[in-house]
Amino acid sequence: MAGIGFELRKLLKKQTYIGLLQAYAFAGIISSGPWVLSIIGIMLIGVMSIGVVVPKVAVAQFQVTVTYLFLISLIYTGCVQLSFTRFVADCVFRKEEDAILPNFNGLLLVTIAGCILVGVPFVAFLFPDQTPLYRLLFVMGLAVMSSIWIATVFLTGMKHYRAIVLIFFLGYASTTLLAFLLRRALGLEGLLLGFVLGHYGLLMGMIWLVYRNYHSNRFIAFDIWKPGAMLPSLMVAGLGFNLGAWVDKLMFWYYPLTGQAVTGPLHSSVIYDFPIFLSYLSVIPGMAVFLVRIETDFVEYYVKFYDAVRDGATLDYIERMRNHMVYYVQRGLFDIAKIQSIAVLVTLALGGSLLGMLGMSDLYLPLLYIDVVGAALQVVLLGILNVLFYLDQRRSVVVLTVMLPVTNVMFTALSLALGADWFGYGFAMAMLLTVLTGLWLLNRKLEVLEFETFMLQ
Repeated sequence: MAGIGFELRKLLKKQTYIGLLQAYAFAGIISSGPWVLSIIGIMLIGVMSIGVVVPKVAVAQFQVTVTYLFLISLIYTGCVQLSFTRFVADCVFRKEEDAILPNFNGLLLVTIAGCILVGVPFVAFLFPDQTPLYRLLFVMGLAVMSSIWIATVFLTGMKHYRAIVLIFFLGYASTTLLAFLLRRALGLEGLLLGFVLGHYGLLMGMIWLVYRNYHSNRFIAFDIWKPGAMLPSLMVAGLGFNLGAWVDKLMFWYYPLTGQAVTGPLHSSVIYDFPIFLSYLSVIPGMAVFLVRIETDFVEYYVKFYDAVRDGATLDYIERMRNHMVYYVQRGLFDIAKIQSIAVLVTLALGGSLLGMLGMSDLYLPLLYIDVVGAALQVVLLGILNVLFYLDQRRSVVVLTVMLPVTNVMFTALSLALGADWFGYGFAMAMLLTVLTGLWLLNRKLEVLEFETFMLQ
């Protein structure tokens, strides 16, 4: 699934600053995906709507609604994203690519049906103060966002990086523009309608890319639900990681001293939300390095190592490929840590000015600083998990992805008990402990890689 990384490498081979900037710019946009790009769009829509949308609370309701759409859709599809990725990879390895498209259609159908079956009763009974249009758009937004996360599975495996970036640009430009145009006439519903329509356009573009790259004589199939097709360990890992990344936000939203009701059952936290979401913008450089280094350099020697083992190459050649693979793992993780450290330092230097530009108080600075550290550690954790996935260390991945939400709950609860000076430390400490454990597990695996590889042949 590293096809796009190898295409971006062609830009690096130009050995020019323009090629370097192009490669990392494309990598940052594609690897950050809808999650980080949507944060920018939501913040921009909110800023443009101040003084235009009446009442003002509608802007806050829109932003909170969209945040919950991300939360619910990520956790909901987390159970199938990794398993479906493995299913697609297995189909490519077995040269059965004609099974990919119909199962993609089948998974989309099941995902959307689940959104409707659960979402309709949810909005019908828990949003008594909202209009029917708002409730309809909530369910539609949930279905669209869930489908986008399924389609995202294919992005790093495609070579058409320019088309992907163009689709992202058009999708988020239309989201912002439509929300801007509809906000005055329809208020909250207009903002939400613009969000849903823009993301629907993004989804259609992603589906077009999938249909362009995969072909089949069947339109729909449900092979992924057959016994053994969807690995339970990957389902647990996907759910655990997404829950671990969000559980601290949920705790702040519903803790009486830090959260408040916004609309229906949806809560937010004025103290916690803005710094944590702003901090996620700092992960774009690290995600670019993640795609270029881990998904390209490491994967190249990963393939060479296992091809050498299967083809009966000399022990000296196998050891050299193994050493190259380990080197690029270390280099990739170090480069991610290095670039995210720079992001942290930039935030420390310019955080006050940035908050001032956004009209925010300097009281948010301590929380912003620690949140940027936590977000940086999350990128490092993604790199570790990705390498473990390639090495088929599903047990280690499950340990880490279960450990993350458990430690996040524990440390966040402690930070809430200690008071405002400790807010954000729960998220950062959970990430730090999980990253350190992941590094230890990865190091153990790499030390015995040749032995385990030959023993499993």
